[in-house]
Amino acid sequence: MSTGADTGLKAALRGSVRAFCALTIGAAASFNAALPATAQGRISIISDAETEAMLREYSDPVFMAAGIDPAAVKIHLVNNNTLNAFVTNGQQLFVHTGLITVVDTPAELIGVIAHETGHMAGGHLVKRREEFESMSMPVIASMILGVGAIAAGQGDAGMAVIMGSQHIATRSLLAFTREQEASADQAGATFLQRSAQSGKGMLDLFSSMRDQELLTTNRQDPYARSHPMSSARLSALEDRVKTSPYYEKRDSPERVHQFKMVQAKLFGFLDDPSVTFNRYPPSDRSDYALYARSVAYHRTGQLDKALAELEPLIANLPDNPYVWEVKGQIYFESGKVPESIAAYRRSVELKPGDEQLHLGLGRALLAREGTESTQEAIRHLQKATQSGEEAFGYYQLSIAYGKLDNIGMAELSTAQYYDALGAIGEAKSHAIRAQKLLDSASPEWLRAQDIAIQQPPQRG
Repeated sequence: MSTGADTGLKAALRGSVRAFCALTIGAAASFNAALPATAQGRISIISDAETEAMLREYSDPVFMAAGIDPAAVKIHLVNNNTLNAFVTNGQQLFVHTGLITVVDTPAELIGVIAHETGHMAGGHLVKRREEFESMSMPVIASMILGVGAIAAGQGDAGMAVIMGSQHIATRSLLAFTREQEASADQAGATFLQRSAQSGKGMLDLFSSMRDQELLTTNRQDPYARSHPMSSARLSALEDRVKTSPYYEKRDSPERVHQFKMVQAKLFGFLDDPSVTFNRYPPSDRSDYALYARSVAYHRTGQLDKALAELEPLIANLPDNPYVWEVKGQIYFESGKVPESIAAYRRSVELKPGDEQLHLGLGRALLAREGTESTQEAIRHLQKATQSGEEAFGYYQLSIAYGKLDNIGMAELSTAQYYDALGAIGEAKSHAIRAQKLLDSASPEWLRAQDIAIQQPPQRG
């Protein structure tokens, strides 16, 4: 049994701890508490070969300038229309679609990537967690003392201790965060100079973020809220950026065209079609407008109009693999499989190293009946899954092997599908089934064994 005083004491302590934790988590929002994407739930990851290829082209030189192996960094595209980007443990960079569509130039997007690389290279995630852990126990101890004073009848003094401990802790963490943000600015500017790029885009975007801070909180972009831009920080960045010999270097026309094409595609696929048609009226005959309207017409079920917009674009850009990919997708989703295969095949011919293009062609081939088509689909789906990260490719492989009555490989592909999703239990179950059906001397059996004996990750 608890007395009324005990209940009040516990409630006060719980409320104080919750308040402190809320303030601390808010201060660390730009790092999403360093949780992996799969643990956050709110994050919607999407795939697009063209957008991801552009992000790789922008990021890899910056990573190399920072001494980071580009192959070790995973870049995720987040379906969210807010201007935001962040890094998490395990060298993972998350870029919101809203960041790509809101910024005005490639240099601004590259500037954000450079800043986030500064956090990654500086080990800021680990340092921030250590800072939080170093202050949390003393603060909680102070809260306990405050609650004890309240229980002893010294309510005002107890609340003063509690609020004072929260205030000091929050100010300490915010000061630590501001120091890391300024450090990431300087590191990012250094990485841009080392990779022979201008930091003007980063400076321009962060200057506009300074204006964002004049808005009410609910109207600010998340990036502005999580990366507070003081006048001193902006001035220090300006001094650093303007000393670079590459300050006046501008984005090439080819890079600007590539960027605007990606923006148009994202608008076409993610915005309401009516918004896309207003953004790109029929009078606009630019490549970007043709691209966006073609996708928007496809999304409204108007195949003829979608193709009518796409054909002049292909005439303008006959060697662009991603325009052919979109044509393949439009045909495939309209039920025209042979036409889809032809378009996807051309995209793969133009860029044979892109796994996602092989995935599109493999899926289209799988939709066509016949053993020969299924066997060709498997060859492309195997190329689509070479990195081991394309879960949907493994799913398609399991269907293809099932069509050929190769149940052992179908089970292995299913195990790899679940493994790529991080569903270890399901992956192990299918891997064990695969082992019973595969030749024990084969590489496939060994791969199944690797999955079957793996241990689930430790939770810390």
